[in-house]
Amino acid sequence: MNKRDFLKTSLLAGAGLVAATSCTTASNDQKNTKSGYKHWVWENPNVKDDEKSLQEKYEKYYAAGIRGMFFENDSEKHFRIAKKAGLETHRWMWTMNRGEKKLRENHPDWFAVSRSGQSCATNPPYVDYYRWLCPSKPETQNYLRERVTEILDKDYVDGIHLDYVRYCDVILPLDLWKNYNIVQQQELPEYDFCYCETCRHNFQAEHGIDPLELQYPDASLSWRNYRYDRITNVVNQLAEIAHQHNKKITAAVFPTPEVARRNVRQDWTNWNLDGVCPMIYHGFYQEQVSWIGDAVKEGVHFLCDRFPIYSGLFLPNFKDMAELESGIDYALNNGAGGVSLFGDVTDEVLAVVKKF
Repeated sequence: MNKRDFLKTSLLAGAGLVAATSCTTASNDQKNTKSGYKHWVWENPNVKDDEKSLQEKYEKYYAAGIRGMFFENDSEKHFRIAKKAGLETHRWMWTMNRGEKKLRENHPDWFAVSRSGQSCATNPPYVDYYRWLCPSKPETQNYLRERVTEILDKDYVDGIHLDYVRYCDVILPLDLWKNYNIVQQQELPEYDFCYCETCRHNFQAEHGIDPLELQYPDASLSWRNYRYDRITNVVNQLAEIAHQHNKKITAAVFPTPEVARRNVRQDWTNWNLDGVCPMIYHGFYQEQVSWIGDAVKEGVHFLCDRFPIYSGLFLPNFKDMAELESGIDYALNNGAGGVSLFGDVTDEVLAVVKKF
């Protein structure tokens, strides 16, 4: 081995790439051959829906290949009818982004603070509902453990689905820049979190410097890793609760490991999950449909088959059903265990899903 090859191999090993290359495609092919694809739908249940129409809907979903539901709110009626139709029922929970007014009023110190010194409790970034908790605080961790336990104690809930399980977007997806009249070619202080007293104290104790004193905080690998680890710690605590209940835990995450780490300090390939739904919303990143396959391939590579990827697809991003079919094909052919759909799941959409 020459020096250049040695350096390349050493760098790849340090990034976890060498181990991943030997255990991806074959295992995913075996998995899909044995058990078939498993597709999901994200939905906010309408409590006004009648039982007959729900039964028809969920039976139709199952017939098309849908095998699970992520319900954003609690509705025992929806959960039980979906279960009767053969679907898994997971409660979809906002995790670090918690907008409860009572929480802001009673515990403003639990909320994340930007590098510019603004708290999400009083000065949310981008939009009013961006109220991010600090994952470093034991109080935050206890609060989230209690919420997950309450959800999973219900017999009609099969699992917990985590969303907003990250920091605030320090960099938004490219297509959203125009919505806020912003150009984010660098990490701006007002969107960079968290610099609360707890985070600053903990990081200084570990590394000998206050993160506010870093000359280039966006280039500090130790400061990045500190934040990756804080979110991972929260997720794995919640995963332990789920598994103690003998129930599943999944998460909606950013589209690729690289984008997730860079944009929202989210290191989802190191989480103890039963499945992950990367939101591969190609239109948000001004990418073509084929990018769905590239994103899935990257995730499969780094996960090394620890748990399946259910490729998150944003239905309004597809111009027609042919394009949706192409998107699903890109996802499955690159190792996804299925897809998860967000948007209006019409009969036409179900007809496309059923082909797979």
